[in-house]
Amino acid sequence: MTTLIESEEHKALRSAVAALGKRYGRDYLTRTVAEGKPLTELWTEAGKLGYLGVNLPEEYGGGGGGIAELSIVLEELGAAGSPLLMLVVSPAICGTVISRFGTEDQKSRWLPALADGTRLMAFGITEPDAGSNSHRITTTARKDGTDWLLTGRKVFISGVDMADAVLIVGRTEDACTGRLKPCLFIVPTDAEGFQKNPIDMELNAAEKQFELVLDDVRLPADALVGDEDAGLLQLFAGLNPERIMTAAFAIGMGRYALAKAIEYARDRTVWKAPIGAHQAIAHPLAQAHIDLELARLMMQKAAHLYDAGDDIGAGEAANMAKYAAGEACVKAVDQAVHTLGGNGLTREFGLASLITAARVARIAPVSREMILNYVSHQTLGLPKSY
Repeated sequence: MTTLIESEEHKALRSAVAALGKRYGRDYLTRTVAEGKPLTELWTEAGKLGYLGVNLPEEYGGGGGGIAELSIVLEELGAAGSPLLMLVVSPAICGTVISRFGTEDQKSRWLPALADGTRLMAFGITEPDAGSNSHRITTTARKDGTDWLLTGRKVFISGVDMADAVLIVGRTEDACTGRLKPCLFIVPTDAEGFQKNPIDMELNAAEKQFELVLDDVRLPADALVGDEDAGLLQLFAGLNPERIMTAAFAIGMGRYALAKAIEYARDRTVWKAPIGAHQAIAHPLAQAHIDLELARLMMQKAAHLYDAGDDIGAGEAANMAKYAAGEACVKAVDQAVHTLGGNGLTREFGLASLITAARVARIAPVSREMILNYVSHQTLGLPKSY
């Protein structure tokens, strides 16, 4: 059963990562984003300390833990104001898929470098005409002798400019009958026919978003990860950790915003007492804290189920965790900004940029509406409408 009390090892990890995050903080992230640079210094140090690969197998340089440990890392960095979005992608999605389904050569080639952060991998599933409906993926892989030729487009792919390769979700030609049969390919970012185009975003983040164009990208046979006929299982082996880690990202962001609001409410005095003494200020902050704590419980349940090998149970819990964390994050950020009033929109307090960032937790990697569809159909047994 899931324990509601964190182990001493988890508490120690949380404390150590929080200390690392505090050394960098929101000022580091804001300054780096303004310079148009990635968070290289924090990423490198986190890798050297072993935090980037806590979920990967020890025999390949990882920490031997699971998504439960990696979610702690991301949450605490977020709570310090300097989250690493690529933790969701490189070790959580790509590292997990390769460690579970990759060949020995793929594991040896990629996992140690993903664990220490010296190499980074992006993940490509979303397409212009296949957002929530992954059954409409048209990126196609066809055989040419022993090689594969990959053709298609992807959009909103994070961190491609930092990545050495992208784990691309395609489909084999004989899967075009309508039945989803995805395949996963490791595509080097310097491959001939691979083109990345930055998407102009108003989101204030260190990680840039890209459109990918794949024009008959030639790949060797060993670029395929896992079994060609078991792609759906392999795909969801990466998507469940993605949802759990997105929840961690949202919870960390919400905690950061809430901490700023609490600090302000304790000190800001307009009449005779600090504004935090008034229930109109205190109660919404208390509710935001409760919602974040409840979301964390579901995230911990999802991580526990996933790490225990219960993919079906983890699928339901991961979706619920992502939904709860996204809602809690948006409410916490909104209430934090409202608590500070006009100061909540100044650069000095650094909350305004979180308004846009918090919305991401509701939108990506799956919308809250699709999660409600999943729960109503899969959990409640109601008729499917999509």
